[in-house]
Amino acid sequence: MMTRLYRTEKLASPEEKYEELRSILRHLEEIKHPYAGRMAERGLRPEHINGYEDLSLLPTTTKYDLLNCYPLGWLARDKKDIVRIHATSGTTGKPTLVAYTAEDVAMWARNMAWCIGLSGVNENDVVQISFSYGLFTGGLGYHDGADLLGAVVVPVSGGFTDRQIALMKDLGTTVLACAPSYALRIAEGLDEKGRDGIALRLGLFGAEAWSEELRGFLESRLGIKAIDIYGLSEAMGPGVSAECLEQNGLHISDDFIAQIVDPKTLAPAPDGDEGELVLTSWRKSAFPVIRYRTRDLTSLMSGACPCGEPTPRMARVRGRSDDMLIFHGVNVFPSQVESAVCGVPGLTPNYRINAWKERGLQNISLECERSPESSGDDLPRMEHELSKAIKQSIGVTIPFEILAPGIMPRGDNKAVRIRKK
Repeated sequence: MMTRLYRTEKLASPEEKYEELRSILRHLEEIKHPYAGRMAERGLRPEHINGYEDLSLLPTTTKYDLLNCYPLGWLARDKKDIVRIHATSGTTGKPTLVAYTAEDVAMWARNMAWCIGLSGVNENDVVQISFSYGLFTGGLGYHDGADLLGAVVVPVSGGFTDRQIALMKDLGTTVLACAPSYALRIAEGLDEKGRDGIALRLGLFGAEAWSEELRGFLESRLGIKAIDIYGLSEAMGPGVSAECLEQNGLHISDDFIAQIVDPKTLAPAPDGDEGELVLTSWRKSAFPVIRYRTRDLTSLMSGACPCGEPTPRMARVRGRSDDMLIFHGVNVFPSQVESAVCGVPGLTPNYRINAWKERGLQNISLECERSPESSGDDLPRMEHELSKAIKQSIGVTIPFEILAPGIMPRGDNKAVRIRKK
């Protein structure tokens, strides 16, 4: 099988995984890590964790734990051992930082090579990576995985669609890696410029939830097989799980132990039921990933995949258990929008985010209003400043409309910040 070529180690036994996990927990006790303190509050010791059923004894970890330890209070290794830092968007203007040792980066590259190898990517492919490079984990994650496979890597990053299409034609790109929403933009660009010289056969898409309807649309428009790859920066980056060519669920990396819990009670969900995905890594050492609440809604799948890959599978992510919206592959929280609106003189704090789906993709727009004291003549200045503030706070541009004073609805209780159409 193709997948066997890209696994550098045999699958670990449950006994090996939990021995390694206990070793991590013992280390956290020794260095008085914040997570060890939470274990102590429950009277837990590493020796209590001997198998899958014992995982639920451990406290969960959330993005707020990492934010509260900003910048590197969650670190479990000496700073001299750190070779890379990435980040995901935060809820308070500060990013959630994630650190990696050289061993962590190597593990990530192996996982990504395995993930994209599941869909047959090999040394004969030209992989065009249209994820952003930088603190975001997408670009470098795919890059290192494709590099390990021996493929030709085109690190074009995001944007500049005309250049993307020109490179596809000139270099014979066979694999496109990007967010599905950007793949849609490329499809529209190809409609305008023509498809002569396009050799695409495969799309590796992630960073945002996307539907089966959009998969069909992209496969038809681009003439490809569209593959879903899942990950999150807090856990590692892309490469936690991935589809094979069967497109029959996402195979979960052997480096992670996955649980499904009720997002309200945190009780384990019955086998096959949908709930929130909770991840534990028994290898990642710089930033421990122990029962991390992803907020993503999915289920674990039973039975063997026809491809022969033996790792467990999860269903495609349906949505999230919190109020976070994902727009163009970027996490958007109402608090970030509020921060941008409140920072512009002449705008009131009254705003509303409209959310709807089109072709299976999340779309959002913003409505806010001028204060009664403001002048309509000052509207161009407010629009300019709000556009800049949103970009700085969130990292992407959101369509918005500034309404006249008093237009936004008021309530007697909590404001409705998100209106789903």
